[in-house]
Amino acid sequence: MRNQYEEQLRQLNESLTEMGDLCEAAIGKVNEALKAGHQAVVSEIYDLEMEVDEKEREIESLCLKLILQQQPVARDLRQISSALKMISDMERIGDQCSDITDIIKFLEKHGEMELETHVHLEAMANAARAMVTKAVSAYVNQDLELAREVMASDDKVDGLFDEVKNELIALIAQHPDEGEACLDLLMVAKYLERIGDHTTNIAEWVEFAITGTRPETD
Repeated sequence: MRNQYEEQLRQLNESLTEMGDLCEAAIGKVNEALKAGHQAVVSEIYDLEMEVDEKEREIESLCLKLILQQQPVARDLRQISSALKMISDMERIGDQCSDITDIIKFLEKHGEMELETHVHLEAMANAARAMVTKAVSAYVNQDLELAREVMASDDKVDGLFDEVKNELIALIAQHPDEGEACLDLLMVAKYLERIGDHTTNIAEWVEFAITGTRPETD
């Protein structure tokens, strides 16, 4: 019985890693679309978002099966319940990648992608992507130090958001007729900031799985 349980837990870790990989890929494609605006990349993001949703349902089913069939207690129960919380945040990351893609399509259609603040939006996306990688790894390896590193990384994403915001405010002052496009790009930055927030939530659930308590947040 325990062997079956261990195998199901292994499947859970494997599926969570796969869902994390899908989120990472979606963020990476968002970065490509911001730089190039290719329609093919846009379509790939929507496809990845659908795969993230499907993986969420798969993991949810596995977690419920583990709870009902194995009746886990203590740390095992925390690990499974944390996974249920984590996949909700990962699903939201997929949604936000899709939301960014909607904006990119609009900007490309209206020929406004040249206003993009390439450097800091790209840095935001890369930072958020790295956070997802580390958060899932922290869960699979039960690495508390890495989970806390992810939480600290959110400050970097927030700082980059402030830089993008200031750049766009300056652009609006210089080009008032481009104000709508600048506001759309600010929304892109805001979605990337939210991805950082969701990844921080994931890391907090990793800490709960390991210690039984979630960190205090401001």
